[in-house]
Amino acid sequence: MKWTKFRIKTITEAEDIIISTLYDIGLEGAQIEDKVPLTAWEKEQMFVDIAPVAGEDDGIAYLSFFVEEKEDGSLILNGEPTDADAVLKQVKQELEDLRMFMDIGEGSVSVDETEDIDWINNWKKFFHQFYIDDLLVIPSWEEVKEEDRDKKILHIDPGTAFGTGMHDTTQLCIRQIKKFLTPETTLLDVGSGSGILAILALMYGARKAVGTDLDPCAVEAVRQNMEANGIRQEDFTMMIGNIITEKEVQDKVGYLCYDIVVANILANVLVELTPVIVEQLKPGGIYITSGIIEDKEECVAEAVRAAGLEIIEVTRQGEWVSITARKS
Repeated sequence: MKWTKFRIKTITEAEDIIISTLYDIGLEGAQIEDKVPLTAWEKEQMFVDIAPVAGEDDGIAYLSFFVEEKEDGSLILNGEPTDADAVLKQVKQELEDLRMFMDIGEGSVSVDETEDIDWINNWKKFFHQFYIDDLLVIPSWEEVKEEDRDKKILHIDPGTAFGTGMHDTTQLCIRQIKKFLTPETTLLDVGSGSGILAILALMYGARKAVGTDLDPCAVEAVRQNMEANGIRQEDFTMMIGNIITEKEVQDKVGYLCYDIVVANILANVLVELTPVIVEQLKPGGIYITSGIIEDKEECVAEAVRAAGLEIIEVTRQGEWVSITARKS
């Protein structure tokens, strides 16, 4: 599918009003590029593997709006056929109207064409092989160097599912899993994404792993990453569904059968998950949580203690926290 992109150069103070104004003419989504430092809440909500490169805030912002392009080159806006010139004229008129009562900066508009594949693959130029302690993480589009062939290697291609290993939260989980793993470990990974945590657990000697995720894209991402790392189908079971609210998923996952449960997800989800996941853990089982921005540490810790778990370790990396607990 092709799209026509209308990109506006403006200032950060005008972002919201421009987005709202252009929404009224049918441009319903905006891609925002600026260098405004992210708040703690924004960082938690983004929860991305590859952080955007910002630099010093210069007050400049770029807003990109996308309109679907049909095979004949026409555009569809508000369900009606149009063309790029007509949309451009509307956008420019709306910007000029705004300029009469507020500063919108340069207010220039450029028009370009893009495809879905650009959005899916552009991030790959920022993801290259790297180490997590003694582990080499390498994407599918790069080759292992000769001097690295004797290392422990994780081949990873997240596709559209979360999990490259670059995020602080993922690295915190990996270190905790390695610390508590035994050859008898059965591990449950809630919010499995690309499958990186469960796959690594199996690579380091776990007996079996089960993963759950809400996103159907995770199934194919996990399958490809299992294949790339030589993981047998019978060793890793992947399920789609909400383990917090769906009894059917809870039943399929099983009760009192996991030595380790790991959950690298947002803090507010961990608060809801924790009282449920206690039923999946064996007595003495280990619960590893991450995805917790610093100022949410105590609310997750309270949920863990309220569920009857004993906090045995809190680890940190960057602005992120991992809480590890044990079921008595």
